[in-house]
Amino acid sequence: MSVNQQAHTGLPYGQPQPGYQGYQQPGYGGQQMTGVHHSQYGAYNGPMPGYQQPAPPQGPLRAPPTSGASPPTSGAPVPAGQPVYSQFGQGDVQNGIATPAVQMQRPFASQPFIPGTAPTPVSQPATFQQYGPPPTSAQQLTNHMARMQIGSVSTSAPPPAGLGYGPPTSVPPASGSFTATGSGLYTSYSSSQGPSPVNMTHGLPSTSLSQGLSLAQPSFSGPPLSAQHLPTQASGFVPPPSSTGIGPSSYPPTTGAPRPSTMQGPSLPVQAFTGLPTSQPNHVSSPPPHPAMSGPPVTGLQGPPPPTHPSQSGYQMQQNGSFGQVRGPQPNYGGAYPGTPNYGSQPGPPPPPKRLDPDSIPSPIQVIEDDRNNRGSEPFITGVRGQVPPLVTTNFLVKDQGNTSPRYIRCTSYNIPCTSDMAKQSQVPLAAVIKPLATLPTDETPPYLVDHGEPGPIRCNRCKAYMCPFMQFIEGGRRFQCCFCSCVTEVPPHYFQHLDHTGKRVDFYDRPELSLGSYEFLATVSYCKNNKFPNPPAFIFMIDVSYNAVKSGLVRLICEELKSLLDYLPREGNMEESAIRVGFVTYNKVLHFYNVKSSLAQPQMMVVSDVADMFVPLLDGFLVNVNESRTVIVSLLDQIPEMFADTRETETVFAPVIQAGMEALKAAECAGKLFIFHTSLPIAEAPGKLKNRDDRKLINTDKEKTLFQPQTNFYNNLAKDCVAQGCCVDLFLFPNQYLDVATLGVVPYQTGGSIYKYAYFQLETDQERFLNDLRKDVQKEVGFDAVMRVRTSTGIRATDFFGAFYMSNTTDVELAGLDCDKTITVEFRHDDKLSEDSGALLQCALLYTSCAGQRRLRIHNLSLNCCTQLADLYRNCETDTLINYLAKFAYRGVLNNPVKIVRDTLINQCAQILACYRKNCASPSSAGQLILPECMKLLPVYLNCVLKSDVLQPGAEVTTDDRAYIRQLVSSMDVAETNVFFYPRLLPLTKVDVDSDTLPAAIRNSEERLSKGDMYLLENGLNVFVWVGVNVQQGLIQNLFGVSSFSHISSTLSTLPVLENPFSKRVRSIIDLFQAQRSRYMKLIIVKQEDKLEMLFKHFLVEDKSMSGGASYVDFLCHMHKEIRQLLS
Repeated sequence: MSVNQQAHTGLPYGQPQPGYQGYQQPGYGGQQMTGVHHSQYGAYNGPMPGYQQPAPPQGPLRAPPTSGASPPTSGAPVPAGQPVYSQFGQGDVQNGIATPAVQMQRPFASQPFIPGTAPTPVSQPATFQQYGPPPTSAQQLTNHMARMQIGSVSTSAPPPAGLGYGPPTSVPPASGSFTATGSGLYTSYSSSQGPSPVNMTHGLPSTSLSQGLSLAQPSFSGPPLSAQHLPTQASGFVPPPSSTGIGPSSYPPTTGAPRPSTMQGPSLPVQAFTGLPTSQPNHVSSPPPHPAMSGPPVTGLQGPPPPTHPSQSGYQMQQNGSFGQVRGPQPNYGGAYPGTPNYGSQPGPPPPPKRLDPDSIPSPIQVIEDDRNNRGSEPFITGVRGQVPPLVTTNFLVKDQGNTSPRYIRCTSYNIPCTSDMAKQSQVPLAAVIKPLATLPTDETPPYLVDHGEPGPIRCNRCKAYMCPFMQFIEGGRRFQCCFCSCVTEVPPHYFQHLDHTGKRVDFYDRPELSLGSYEFLATVSYCKNNKFPNPPAFIFMIDVSYNAVKSGLVRLICEELKSLLDYLPREGNMEESAIRVGFVTYNKVLHFYNVKSSLAQPQMMVVSDVADMFVPLLDGFLVNVNESRTVIVSLLDQIPEMFADTRETETVFAPVIQAGMEALKAAECAGKLFIFHTSLPIAEAPGKLKNRDDRKLINTDKEKTLFQPQTNFYNNLAKDCVAQGCCVDLFLFPNQYLDVATLGVVPYQTGGSIYKYAYFQLETDQERFLNDLRKDVQKEVGFDAVMRVRTSTGIRATDFFGAFYMSNTTDVELAGLDCDKTITVEFRHDDKLSEDSGALLQCALLYTSCAGQRRLRIHNLSLNCCTQLADLYRNCETDTLINYLAKFAYRGVLNNPVKIVRDTLINQCAQILACYRKNCASPSSAGQLILPECMKLLPVYLNCVLKSDVLQPGAEVTTDDRAYIRQLVSSMDVAETNVFFYPRLLPLTKVDVDSDTLPAAIRNSEERLSKGDMYLLENGLNVFVWVGVNVQQGLIQNLFGVSSFSHISSTLSTLPVLENPFSKRVRSIIDLFQAQRSRYMKLIIVKQEDKLEMLFKHFLVEDKSMSGGASYVDFLCHMHKEIRQLLS
């Protein structure tokens, strides 16, 4: 494929890939799709509809005001004219991440990332150490540079056909609304437009550490200077004195160096993604080829280790003005293995020189590793206000000393702006991801249960906040002042206690609600429906017995499993047996209810065929205690598969099934959960009947949003009724074709339930995953009939909520059920000024019925700092939580907006966040440098993963159902789950130490990191892949798969064989460890290199360009840089 083709088919990094030819490929749930070649999740990468080039802004594109900016401290800022040198001498060229000895602590100041810059056109041949024959003269270099359009944004040639060039309209609001903006559009990176990529010769010696900062300084002192500078400016660097032995570094030019006009324009080190052969003004004749450049990479520099001054970063241009690379077919950035052909239409044979070195841009793996090393050994003590917790990928112990554990609440920032103006200026969303019933590790204490007896919990008279560590006792302990609304409330006599000399109550440490961030209160009868204590909840199992379900063996499998699973229903701590009662229904076009009363010898079946007017035909004997009715239940579960073995009924109903379950719970006056096992689109005549409306032609049109919307309002009304009854629905789907997940998922979603999907279900491959999911789902801790409210101190309030729940007003999140894996994400806005002294407080209160039928209140409190300096905000953000919020914001946005607008809004908001930092917090430096805040340096790579995800950019093989399924799944994921979902974990199995429990170091998600002689494990929370290279040693293959050679490995294995050797045991234990960390059982997929399934695996190599047009990390970083410069100019 020529670089100049327009379609962004995005060759992956390896060789050009054939389409998915006629093989069945597993889908989200392992679908084998006939006819549609379906990928397991499709790419995590989706089409970039032509990168649109923003024209100069029309109307005011306002740059964020500078008020509130803090002067960069930490040493005097480097004057613009003064060169700064890298701390590494030439001998230790560090490409990318420094060795751990140097870079363990998070650096706190600017770490210029110098992927390299093109040399200034000054004749200083001394510093250009050539790799190959030198350019004939410095003059040639100057000519070479002069022929490129350095600063112009206007295009001198017509734009490639098919690319829209919408002018940017105005800057969109922070979040909450999607406005189509031009500045978020992707520019098509053809050489003709925009500054020429002269800015990215990237031949600089080393990157990450250049301002001479020692990276071993702790990260939290003084406002961070900019971290990560990615210089890309044409003449923005000054060769340091030759005596230092360092190649030209990319700092602000010395006073004498000419500063080209580029600095203001958005001169992005752009690359030629697309572009017509005609639109190539930069057809420059390259200097002679550098023969040394095409060897395998050595320390990240392609070619042999450079001599003392590795700075001659060859700059032959590729035709479209992009710098090519040695490693493969990606038209302008790197490809897979060294030596793969380059698909640009090169006029001559010279191998193109380096692209931006991926080792020199921020690495998720390095950030995760540094955090583990720095923060994994010490417990995280929550006593201090506004502390940023360790990353979700770090194992750490939490000690609750007054603020809730980050396992319950994580925030996008722990230091929030004092004013709304400052919040608007930074565009950083203020949000908390709350997981009220999170499961704690065994070495942490679960919340204490406090019983205040009949009067119930102590609360503020005015705002009704619950007693917590931040309440201030006054007048000798007779009253307390509310920390949320400042109202003073009398302390009831039974709760009175004296204060010590510091103003604390003397029983401070005896009362969880005064000393801990999380605890529970026993609720009194006034907190219950109809002023009556609730009955214990019930579980109703509702099994589809239509032809598909019976024929696939599913019905028999479910019935067998339930016999033993019913012994594991959830129960309170010390109870001997579960208080939960159970009931059974089977259905196809009609419903069958079963009486399993303990006094019966055999179960009785009652059929309701009038599905239009659903009722429950029996009360007594439908919901029963498992132990009392065990023999009747076992008899029923034995009979069901036989009863329907010869069924010919293919049609099913769906809404009446939910109605029946809800009516049964209503009749029993209890809350509960329906477990529905369903196989096909409900087309039988009944309420909630659906039609097949799947239409892939709507993708990338304004009507695409209808694919995510339910096709009828019937299910929304049904969901509302379910929530009122406390009826939560968990749905297990086994589709062989389109099922309309967007509609069937409405009730599970709004009742706080879960959806599980196993497409093309086959017993031999999917049985283990389904049974594990079912066991986990039945056994996990769950609260019923729940209401959650988030209170905040004066100055901010909760304005927006994301997740699986229902809301009938603006403050209360209503959940028919809430389990230990579900999160609710809350966004806050200012409604007044905050003060730095008092900070900001959140209190999340969840009222729920436990599985024993006890009404409880779970309280989580968190105090945050407030700041008047933007630098303090940017120093205390958490990128993983920010991405979790942005993904949910975008995934909700696709319901009402074209996907393109949603994508543009995301890009625009992130560009504004980074531009505000650059303008107000970073030390002055060349406009050609990309400067990222230290704690947000992974924002571009993670944001690109969200943009390439199947919901926002589907590949051709991703079904409409897959997208609706993923959209719902992500909306209630916690931060750890979104982290691995968007940026999967990739481990080299050949580096596994069989004698140790430590995991091998993870590697980055790019094909060029894979070696043919290795095996790798990749997990993303839904799938686990084992990728086997063609050259893996036979001994390893024998040890892991029990076969003699690569060709004998079966791609259809769903589990690894149990072999008695250390390697097999260790790999299986790693997979088991990963499974235990995830809320769902991950499907195991074996991928042999160059096999058809490899296409699916490559979807998850998220740093590479995707098949559906998603940008590679390198390209996207360049694009973000361009967006930021556009905002700043």
